[in-house]
Amino acid sequence: MALPALATVDELAAWMQREPDELPEGAALVLDTASAIVRTEARQRFTRGTTTVALAPREQVVRLPQRPVISVELVRVGPRVLGPDEYRVWRDELWFPLTVFGPVVVTYTHGYAEVPGDVRAIVLTLAGRVLTNPSDLRQESVGSVNVTYAAETIGASLAPIERDQLARYRPRAAVVGLNKGAAPW
Repeated sequence: MALPALATVDELAAWMQREPDELPEGAALVLDTASAIVRTEARQRFTRGTTTVALAPREQVVRLPQRPVISVELVRVGPRVLGPDEYRVWRDELWFPLTVFGPVVVTYTHGYAEVPGDVRAIVLTLAGRVLTNPSDLRQESVGSVNVTYAAETIGASLAPIERDQLARYRPRAAVVGLNKGAAPW
C-alpha cells in the first residue's frame, strides 16, 4: 500500500512562491519521493493508519514503533487474545501486569490527524531543492551570471540539520541488559 505524500502540490507551489501550474509535471512524484525519504529517516509514517506488529516484550513492556498511538484494537500472546484489563497503554508502550512469554501481536491505530508542521516543512524544502536544481548542478554560469548551489541541493537527500530535526520522531532505542545481576564485564 502506497502512503500518501506528506504535502500537496498546492502547498509546494505556495512554499516555492509559484502558482501550481508553474510547477513541472513531476512535482507530485518529487513530493512522493521526498515523503519517502523523510519517512525512512524518521522511521515513522506520520499519516493515520492501522498496523499489526509482532514484538518481543522486555520486562513486561512492549514498545510500539509507530506513534502517536491512538488506540489498541487487539493484543494477542500466542493463541490467547488479551482483554483490555490485561494490559495498559501508556504513550507508545503496552505494559503487562504479569510476565508475558513469547511474541506479542498487537493491532493498533497510530499517526497524526495532520502532518506535523516541521515534517511538512522538511518535505517541502527537500522537494523545492530537487525542483530548483533538477540536473544536480554544483555551479552554472550564463554570461556574467554565476550561480553556485550548496552541497545539500545536489541529489534528493536530507541536510544534516533536517536529519537532526527528524530525530525526535524516531522510535527510542532500548537499552538491553545482559546477564542481569552479574558484573558488566
